[in-house]
Amino acid sequence: MNATEQREQILAGMDPDTRRRIEEAVLQLFSQQEFHRVKLIDIATAAQVSLQTIYKYYGSKETLLFTSLDAWLGDLARRMIDHLQGIENYKDRLRKVFWLMLDYFENNPQVAQIIMSSVYLNTWRRDDTFRQPELMSIFLKVLGEGRAQGVFNDEVDEKDLLDFFLGVATRKITMWLVRGGNEPLAQKAPILFEMLWRAIARDDSRAREWNAAVNEAAAS
Repeated sequence: MNATEQREQILAGMDPDTRRRIEEAVLQLFSQQEFHRVKLIDIATAAQVSLQTIYKYYGSKETLLFTSLDAWLGDLARRMIDHLQGIENYKDRLRKVFWLMLDYFENNPQVAQIIMSSVYLNTWRRDDTFRQPELMSIFLKVLGEGRAQGVFNDEVDEKDLLDFFLGVATRKITMWLVRGGNEPLAQKAPILFEMLWRAIARDDSRAREWNAAVNEAAAS
């Protein structure tokens, strides 16, 4: 059992409403201030729980933040799994994933703000939650299968494709926040995805034939 599973086992004993209030307090406080400025007593006060409750279930400020991030990003992963049901074409699957990412952070800007400004990367990467296996497996599955079928650029592996894909998406999300988030984040998803697709797809007859075959099968 890894650290994330151990924490979830401990949190299973917490009253669900208490956990909800704590996560709402984490969302509010960490999205407004840098990590070092937020105190556990501030979170306890905002959540209307005792400081002892925070220590009992989380133990530290880092664990509290990373556990909350895990819950929020887990919601995104489950939404992706649900939306990808029945979509066979690799381009359509990646298009949906790209739109879902932008749409999720458009509707949850505080989560994006926390990731951008309140998370110490060197600390987070030493924690099990950093790997986000449920979320990352969705990307790697689509990219790995598509690469094996000759749909994606095969000069790099699926991890390189993932880095490129997430690089475009996260840059867009970050700059949307920096510029004030005044326009819908997902509004330009279609054209941005087409640009991204041209960069990672194989531009040859094998890729076109595969996608045509999948589209024909889906239509029949």
